[in-house]
Amino acid sequence: MGRKLTRRKFVKTAAAASATAVVIPHLSFRDSSAYDSQQLPTRKLGETGIEVPLIIIGCGSRFMAIQDEDKALELLEYALDRGLYYWDTAANYRNDQISSEERIGKLLKNRRREVFLATKVAERDGESAKKTIERSLKRLQTDYIDLLQVHAIKSVEDVENLGKKGNVLEVLHKYKQEGVISHIGFTGHTSAEAMKKAAQMYDFDTMLIAMNHQRKEQRFEEQAVPAAGSKGMGVLAMKVVRPRETIKSLNPRELIRYALSLDHISAAVVGMDSLAVLKDGIDLIQNFRPLSAPRIEEIRVRLAPFYRHEKLVWMQPWYEDGMDVS
Repeated sequence: MGRKLTRRKFVKTAAAASATAVVIPHLSFRDSSAYDSQQLPTRKLGETGIEVPLIIIGCGSRFMAIQDEDKALELLEYALDRGLYYWDTAANYRNDQISSEERIGKLLKNRRREVFLATKVAERDGESAKKTIERSLKRLQTDYIDLLQVHAIKSVEDVENLGKKGNVLEVLHKYKQEGVISHIGFTGHTSAEAMKKAAQMYDFDTMLIAMNHQRKEQRFEEQAVPAAGSKGMGVLAMKVVRPRETIKSLNPRELIRYALSLDHISAAVVGMDSLAVLKDGIDLIQNFRPLSAPRIEEIRVRLAPFYRHEKLVWMQPWYEDGMDVS
């Protein structure tokens, strides 16, 4: 299932190696040389040692809106064969037929080493988180995850509770010591203050953040992103195309270019619901050029009405990333 040693064998081997440093079995090939970008441009994912494509395959609500299972799997294979090897999912992404993790697992069972795999756990209680992670491993048909993210940081209190004994971070670090997880990150889209505090308070490897810089009270781009970047974290942008749902005149390619032109951003997660969208994304990064400072400012001005909208669904406390709210 991807690694040369099973988890059980690894535990026995580690216990026997009392006089030597423990070597996590899958790390020997989990570096950038393990992936094929097909000459697409890549960037460093913070200080993880991993190079990632500029666009990440988002396997949330848009991807799960594809009802035809064969078409969904064809899209994933097309992406992987053309260099988009970073896939982002979560334990709670699903449609009415199948979970995103189960869908992805159908391909991972044969091509696991080719994919940089990220998933998420929403539970904060350690035991509940452990059950979710074990279920994710089964669904994904793998025995290791490249990046496990604490899902949807909501408040400063939420952040402060993460590291308490018996909570989710304790479980994640244990899995990392066992070689089940390579990197640990967190996600969020409601509180810039909480995201900044999480970056400063803990030694996370990555941050996945909604780029809603223009909301007066939630200046993610100005507060949370620099905080993560200054610690060497890989910063990933999400929901970068969402403004087009409100302001139809916005060009989705320009919105992606905008996110990728900002300081500290390693890549953008883009939901893929068709081969046409996927091909357009590949074309964009093959020919990527950062936006000029004046153009960035132009887009900021045009985004302002969207981010001032009081009914932004994904800024509501009850929203969970991956929800189908169309």
